[in-house]
Amino acid sequence: MIILEQEPVKISGRGMIVVICAGTSDMPVAEEAALTARFMGNEVETIYDVGVAGLHRLLSHKEKFSNAKVIIVVAGMEGALPSVVGGLVDKPVIAVPTSIGYGASFGGIAALLGMLNSCSAGITVVNIDNGFGAGYAAGVINRRS
Repeated sequence: MIILEQEPVKISGRGMIVVICAGTSDMPVAEEAALTARFMGNEVETIYDVGVAGLHRLLSHKEKFSNAKVIIVVAGMEGALPSVVGGLVDKPVIAVPTSIGYGASFGGIAALLGMLNSCSAGITVVNIDNGFGAGYAAGVINRRS
């Protein structure tokens, strides 16, 4: 992703967007989402490498994502992290499955299906590796919230 900025983007969002990713291999998709949301005039915070295999890492950032207006959660493998985050917060969660993952991830299909079948309320799912779509949707939601 390339952004050519001729002047600083004015912050027009009404709150903060937090981008969370499960593992370091999910970071490129998470960065695409964060850059897109920033370019749309939003304040963005990132929390990386806090997957469900080490839930204590996620919980140590609870105050940061509890203060967000919108949360983007990027995860591969089985795609469980958005459900966990969705169960902890009362705000929109945009889930982004990634094609990264070992085992039976099927190029992101396993994470996509896991996210689509989440029992946590308030989760919206974008397509595999669609950081741009997640960042854009979060930006639109943040303008209206």
